[in-house]
Amino acid sequence: MKNVSVTFTLNGDLVTAEVPATWTLLKTLREYFELTGTKEGCGVGECGACTVIIDGNAVSSCIYPILEVEGTSVTTIEGVADKNGALHPLQKAFLENNGVQCGFCTSGMIMSAKALLDHNPKPTKDQIRTSIAGNFCRCTGYVQIVDSIEKAVEMIKEKK
Repeated sequence: MKNVSVTFTLNGDLVTAEVPATWTLLKTLREYFELTGTKEGCGVGECGACTVIIDGNAVSSCIYPILEVEGTSVTTIEGVADKNGALHPLQKAFLENNGVQCGFCTSGMIMSAKALLDHNPKPTKDQIRTSIAGNFCRCTGYVQIVDSIEKAVEMIKEKK
């Protein structure tokens, strides 16, 4: 299997990976960069556990070919907190409002919500629900997740 070299920005740092051309972004994140916060759930882009942000858009990294990452900016859950380790308001709100149950879907939920808030800092409840529609949770029934995202909106507003 032939390796390819791919250069992109990962959580604010310019990186290069030498990986098999058949690898996905998810496999590269987990196996090459050892960033395991992004999870593989279904492996076919249906569950949202592997959601990352590429150039501002939430995408399923399990079906995103590594060759397509060249020159892009990728943010994973490891890049959401600031460089000093202070949690992002979304992360804080998920913890404070029981938006985290087993935790498997949490990073994908946060990444989908972050992509929404980066584009729309004052979303409606329906817009929040739409933004996480591709993310499946088997624990919470989504109420605490939506409440957490709404709380994060308030926290971000208060910070400004």
